[in-house]
Amino acid sequence: MIQVQKAISNKDIKRFVEFPFKLYKNSKYWVPPIISEEINIFNSDINPALKISTVSLYLAIKDNVVVGRIAAIINSIEVNEKKIKKIRFGWFDVIDDLNVTKKLIDKVNEIGKENNLEYMEGPIGFSNLDKVGVLTYGFDKISTMITWYNHPYYSSHFEKLNFKVEKQYLEKKFSFKDIDKDYYSKMSKIIQRRYDFNAVTFNNTEDVLNYVNEMFDLFNKSYSKLSSFVEINEDQKEYIKDKFLRYLNPKFITFVFDNKNNIIGFAIIMPSFAKALQKMKGKLYPFRFFHLIKARKHVKNVTLYLIGIDPDHQNKGVTAILFNSLIQTLRGKGIEDCYRTPELIENDAIDKIWKNFKPVLRKKRCTYRKMLK
Repeated sequence: MIQVQKAISNKDIKRFVEFPFKLYKNSKYWVPPIISEEINIFNSDINPALKISTVSLYLAIKDNVVVGRIAAIINSIEVNEKKIKKIRFGWFDVIDDLNVTKKLIDKVNEIGKENNLEYMEGPIGFSNLDKVGVLTYGFDKISTMITWYNHPYYSSHFEKLNFKVEKQYLEKKFSFKDIDKDYYSKMSKIIQRRYDFNAVTFNNTEDVLNYVNEMFDLFNKSYSKLSSFVEINEDQKEYIKDKFLRYLNPKFITFVFDNKNNIIGFAIIMPSFAKALQKMKGKLYPFRFFHLIKARKHVKNVTLYLIGIDPDHQNKGVTAILFNSLIQTLRGKGIEDCYRTPELIENDAIDKIWKNFKPVLRKKRCTYRKMLK
């Protein structure tokens, strides 16, 4: 018999977080999170997303063993201000048993109906910077620290339960050696002279911090027209800075300023920590954080984490300035591949940005939607 119970106690939340470690124990492609940080995501004293969202965590139990998990999320800004009557679900993991999936989905349906919502969508997190989507292609390629991995049967479970695909995402990569470095160097100089733009990189984290809030304002402006976009507020900015700053090399961040010293473009890349996190097995201590330090220092692959361009300047070649700056930063470091984060298939502007980099498809993922009943 399958029972679904709410994870409220610290012990149950830890079981919720640790379930994937058992489910993907033998996987070469799953990248584990750091357990302590994952637990903090569901702590309202730490994660400001919980000030604008309610989340309920559920465990599926069979024969006293955890066999599935799901988070039911209601984003108050999305529901009350944007009038999108949706309940989100995320952190979904399950054994290959359709009945377990159905039990967990039924719980999301129940909460949605209680709150007068109309449909559910997932897997998604609290905001657009959280992990997203069910993997549907690329199961034989290692994940990244900023994406979910799942077994191939997940999508068939959703389809059998009459879910429909809502959004589709692509993850691509390109080889650093294939970049036409001379072209971007030449174009960057031309664009900077023409518009009096200026690229700035950094040597230390403190200098970056002076501009991060303005960068997030630009991020909100850049992506505001994408479906289901919810702006990052001031509290979330502080949380994201604290959560991700340790992973970022300040030299891997580039801002482009106009002649009035306003940020009109930014790009952030980060070392691929996938292999390091696999070695750490979810723990930082006593000495496992050295794997992160080593990966940060000896970079072979990088992830293109965020890029944003002011809509008023999107046809002026700002990307050439950003790319040239990052190319110069990475040059001579032995970089092999550059991975891109999941990008909405509808985001034509992003696709045009990367067209000259000979991108190769690595993974596909999607979110699923179903009307509440």
